[in-house]
Amino acid sequence: MKFSAQEEYGLRCLMTIASRDLGSGLTIPEIAKIESMTQPHVAKMLAILRKAEFIRSTRGQYGGYMLARRPGEIIIGDVLAELGGRMFEFGFCERHSGTSDECVHLHDCSVRGLWTRIQSAVDAVVNRITLQDLLDGKMVDEPITLQPIARRGSVASMP
Repeated sequence: MKFSAQEEYGLRCLMTIASRDLGSGLTIPEIAKIESMTQPHVAKMLAILRKAEFIRSTRGQYGGYMLARRPGEIIIGDVLAELGGRMFEFGFCERHSGTSDECVHLHDCSVRGLWTRIQSAVDAVVNRITLQDLLDGKMVDEPITLQPIARRGSVASMP
């Protein structure tokens, strides 16, 4: 499972704006220089973030991009959903039905259960983290504790 470059770069742009939000905004060239990204790519990320109302823009000599709300009110799961969508969401099976109009496993699909559980696990993490948590460094190397599961014939332990 992979997160996209768009999610990575979008989060970086958002964090750059949040870390320097001093009442005046940052411009696309400034963000591009800070994040070592091209200006068109930054503009694309900012358009997505602005449309989703995480940031706002102001024109003029002292204009630029700034947060639309406090960092503690911005949930990272919401940001990731806007930047790249969820890994598994409603309509997934209809979009991946193969050559048929309807998936041949629509009524007895065990794979859908796997994707649902993975999405739930990801949601349980990213929906508890705010932009403020990232700015405060609370996510740096913080381990996630998972419950060990018993495997057939042995007991599995997780480090």
